[in-house]
Amino acid sequence: KCPQPLVLLGARGWGGSVGDKAHLLPPEVCSLLNPAAIYANNEISLRDVEVYGFDYDYTLAQYADALHPEIFSAARDILIEHYKYPEGIRKYDYDPSFAIRGLHYDIQKVSGKDHFGLMMSAHPLRGLQPVPDEEVIDLYGGTQHIPLYQMSGFYGKGPSIKQFMDIFSLPEMALLSCVVDHFLGHGLEFDQAHLYKDVTDAIRDVHVKGLMYQWIERDMEKYILRGDETFAVLSRLVAHGKQLFLITNSPFSFVDKGMRHMVGPDWRQLFDVVIVQADKPSFFTDRRKPFRKLDEKGSLHWDRITRLEKGKIYRQGNLYDFLRLTEWRGPRVLYFGDHLYSDLADLMLRHGWRTGAIIPELEREIRIINTEQYMHSLTWQQALTGLLERMQTYQDAESRQVLAAWMKERQELRCITKALFNAQFGSIFRTFHNPTYFSRRLVRFSDLYMASLSCLLNYRVDFTFYPRRTPLQHEAPLWMDQLCTGCMKTPFLSDMAHIR
Repeated sequence: KCPQPLVLLGARGWGGSVGDKAHLLPPEVCSLLNPAAIYANNEISLRDVEVYGFDYDYTLAQYADALHPEIFSAARDILIEHYKYPEGIRKYDYDPSFAIRGLHYDIQKVSGKDHFGLMMSAHPLRGLQPVPDEEVIDLYGGTQHIPLYQMSGFYGKGPSIKQFMDIFSLPEMALLSCVVDHFLGHGLEFDQAHLYKDVTDAIRDVHVKGLMYQWIERDMEKYILRGDETFAVLSRLVAHGKQLFLITNSPFSFVDKGMRHMVGPDWRQLFDVVIVQADKPSFFTDRRKPFRKLDEKGSLHWDRITRLEKGKIYRQGNLYDFLRLTEWRGPRVLYFGDHLYSDLADLMLRHGWRTGAIIPELEREIRIINTEQYMHSLTWQQALTGLLERMQTYQDAESRQVLAAWMKERQELRCITKALFNAQFGSIFRTFHNPTYFSRRLVRFSDLYMASLSCLLNYRVDFTFYPRRTPLQHEAPLWMDQLCTGCMKTPFLSDMAHIR
């Protein structure tokens, strides 16, 4: 039976602020979401998982946001001092609220978030300035649609459009936009492809030259978060007889210092295999690179690797030799990483491993979803959407005036809700009612996703995760709580806190 809100809504009229619509939310209709929960795209039982694998950066080691301004400033200075870019670029500082993960950057035209290739609805920017809808349509040949062949490919790279998927790309997107803004603002001619490559190379130099490693190593208390929880996760898995391995692109000296800080000097005893400088994602597809053993000083050995030994360090290699030497295959392996393409895609699609995505932004987004402002705004949007759909048959002058007012209010609410997450681009998971391209890749390439590895501490090691059935559009009328209140009932895990 449909609850009272629609009756009250009619009695109250159609004006007023979002706060005036509080009566639309029946008490306890929406349970608060738990930011420390693990969310399942596919059914998976941890009882069946015997081997756990991990990336290092932003998986075992979670970094503070304070790292991003350092990367931005260092790359900006490299552009000026080594690539001879204008000194005026130095006036730009990093804006942590500017970009989000999952954005597409059109090297020839604009940058913006994509969903279904509809750049007009995605609020694209050129530099730091919004591009009018009419100009976007003109740029893309009189249509809102971007052809599939121009979109990013399997690893987020298309002919002219690049998708930024890892957390390290946030300062890169900010720097790209600032440099373009400077050139446009001063009427300087430039080639977008050259500018894009120079900025990308400058960001790469920050990593290749070891600047980022130096900052983190100098102040691990500042930059590394939740180290004690990482230790708790690893120790708990080993105590329950699970085998662990590490595959990372970072160098051993950096990983060793970080793991000593988080876990202790004997951290390697927790892992059955440790592989550094793996060169993912080609590690998962290129059969040609052999494993090489490193000694304690980081020097390479020349002997042929016939087995992977516990406590030893290996460099490069490839997944095919890894599978042959360990015999760790299929769904009994669960690998965690933060990059949907470089860490997870090949493992799930080509090799049948189970995968877990680490999405640090999830914690903040869930906290926003739990606010009254978000709940009321979304509920009122859903109510207006239903009213617009059902009442459009009334075409007299007064009805059309009311419909126009509802349409205007709905659009305003959509913009307000979007801005709660990010003023330019909204949530990384949703563009209005559609999932973003990032969200669709997340569903395709991960069995589980969570804000941090420490979320595993909320669950038993034999826990089974069940994805919730969500309605398709033709099923939506059957979901009465969604139809009438605009929200889905989602499990709250406060009663599982004792498992920690």
